[in-house]
Amino acid sequence: MRKLVVGTFLTVDGVMQAPGGPEEDREGGFEHGGWSVNYWDEVMGGLIVESTLEAGALLLGRKTYDIFAAHWPHVGDHDPIAAKLNSMPKYVASRTIDKVTWNNSTLIKGDVAGAVAALKEQAGGEIQVTGSGDLIQTLIEHDLVDEYRLWVFPVVLGEGKRLFATGAVPAALKLIDTKTSSTGVAIHAYERAGVIQYGTFEVDQQGETAALWK
Repeated sequence: MRKLVVGTFLTVDGVMQAPGGPEEDREGGFEHGGWSVNYWDEVMGGLIVESTLEAGALLLGRKTYDIFAAHWPHVGDHDPIAAKLNSMPKYVASRTIDKVTWNNSTLIKGDVAGAVAALKEQAGGEIQVTGSGDLIQTLIEHDLVDEYRLWVFPVVLGEGKRLFATGAVPAALKLIDTKTSSTGVAIHAYERAGVIQYGTFEVDQQGETAALWK
């Protein structure tokens, strides 16, 4: 089965809306677009290239598709990200458009969760989801995400669309990698780790606080 990976930029309070510019997504009157731009460094740039080159396919919502399709086809293949994105298979989930014109793109309409589940059963490299906040909510609700790559920026906004909004399936995660940029961005990778193990914090009969973590 192919692995489905969600990669997203987040604020400390979990907002993922419009990290790349003021006009990227103003839905809900959002006025903080572009909050990630001034934190980028060479470490982050290198990780983006590395991650993109690992992809076997790209899965996008309509808004992110529009942004990508308006930019990457105009960047030459001298750029490794452009070369990869322009050539790889791309799947676009949308109820509002009738066709997709970016090279090697396929439109998914109707049962998105079912279509993505079928894609995961096919042979090939990992399926990466970038941006696409509304689509991600559907993937989370149907428990289709195998790995999260969360880029947490040292910013608090207090409003905006969040990664885990509603409908998330309770599940345990395992931290498999973490890195930090020179600008304070924490980049964490989590994979599925089964069900949540519940317990309680209680001091033992001898009153030893250490019993909480032994």
